[in-house]
Amino acid sequence: MRILILALSGIGDALMFTPAAALLRKAFPEAAIDAVVMFKGAEEIYKRNEHFNNVFYFDFLKESRLSSLKFILRLRRNYDASINVYPSNRKEYNIISFLLGARQRAAVRYLRRDSRELGYLNNERITEDDSFHNVQENIKLCEKLLKIKFDEEPDLYFPLHDADEKFASDFLNEMNISENDLMIGFHPGCATFKNHIKRRWEPEKFALLGKKVIKDFNSKLLIFGGPEEEELKQNICRMINSPNAVTVSKGSLIQNAAVMKRCSLFITNDSSLMHIASALKRKVVAIIGPTNTNYIHPWHTEYKVVSLNLDCSPCFIYSPRPLICFRDDVKFKCIKEIETDMVYKAAAELLNRAGIFSGA
Repeated sequence: MRILILALSGIGDALMFTPAAALLRKAFPEAAIDAVVMFKGAEEIYKRNEHFNNVFYFDFLKESRLSSLKFILRLRRNYDASINVYPSNRKEYNIISFLLGARQRAAVRYLRRDSRELGYLNNERITEDDSFHNVQENIKLCEKLLKIKFDEEPDLYFPLHDADEKFASDFLNEMNISENDLMIGFHPGCATFKNHIKRRWEPEKFALLGKKVIKDFNSKLLIFGGPEEEELKQNICRMINSPNAVTVSKGSLIQNAAVMKRCSLFITNDSSLMHIASALKRKVVAIIGPTNTNYIHPWHTEYKVVSLNLDCSPCFIYSPRPLICFRDDVKFKCIKEIETDMVYKAAAELLNRAGIFSGA
């Protein structure tokens, strides 16, 4: 059997398919399981994953329609089945799946905008369930395709190599951070496309929280994010104005993950790094505004979600529609009115459970 995984929607979404990929490989050890990804970070993660035979990277967003069609035609009719990783509620993804020509094309039937996004081009479907985590949706999608029932829900899979661990040790030495220091990680960014920048907690609140955890826990603070978030990281670091706060501004995504693994606690927006922290079994405080927390809460690790749980939430749905707030009082109230003390309390509770207590 030849199966093609279409993991086009993002790094975190690709990572949340890895439990399903492990189950596919366990059920069909001799199958050819390949993947197509559209983000370099997803390619980094999948090329480390022995459950895939081949990983193809192609940036459909930047390439022309003709180049994209030529890429698809090179893979056309090479596979018995294809799987559109959840979430992928875009007509472009469904057209790609259809053009690839697999006899079985698995995808979720979305509760919102499914027909408009041409979901009917797929022929092996399960109905979206808002109570399920993305990991669970992917597993159920594979169950539908393969006509079997899995009896486990594995962890996210994010392997690190010795060279990655050495990078982390060298970086911490360079920053004068020892193995005995309490390290806390921040990720103040998240994706910006489709107005998703509105899911970010305010930088000023991250800075105030950073000052509190450095003072009260005598911690070292590491601020993570991609190259496009460098200015954001540096601004927060300047606002904290402490030698105990540093930005992680060198190395690849996986090398940065090795540094993240040294953190006792990771405090983050709803982002791909939240899922990487979960895969690394870090304690996670997730600051979540408009997204359904059932979908994306940290998977199989100790965590706390900080959310206002407003009556209008969640309002973010899986579709091409940009993130919009329909409130008349405070736009994006769900994230703007999360106070620093709420996040600090969640962080302190997780640290206290680990026997780390405030000096305040």
